[in-house]
Amino acid sequence: MCLFRYEDDPEPEERVPAGLLYVPVRPGRGAEAVIRLFRTPLGARTAVGFTSTDRLAATLGEGRPYIRLSESLLRELCEPLGAGLVTIDPTLSAAPAAPAAAPAEPRQPGRLPARAV
Repeated sequence: MCLFRYEDDPEPEERVPAGLLYVPVRPGRGAEAVIRLFRTPLGARTAVGFTSTDRLAATLGEGRPYIRLSESLLRELCEPLGAGLVTIDPTLSAAPAAPAAAPAEPRQPGRLPARAV
């Protein structure tokens, strides 16, 4: 919280509006596009918008289709679908998949593995 108020910054506590966002879409019927909805880590439905195409590509991959919408319009379109939350510039939070470990050699019943002496 800012304790000082400056003349050139009349509302220092206000969040800067995101402006137009790059919103990922998927193909719909015919030529229309459908806004993609996602889930938060806790499972809530959310609409997603990115502030640049580079951020969209870094999170979802290259060549993903998108449309340009304002944050308020995105929220208005998605609220009736149960996605009242809008997430801006999310990042992938899952750890990269590790290669599968090689299966251990099966043991023969009743025999102990050999030990080095």
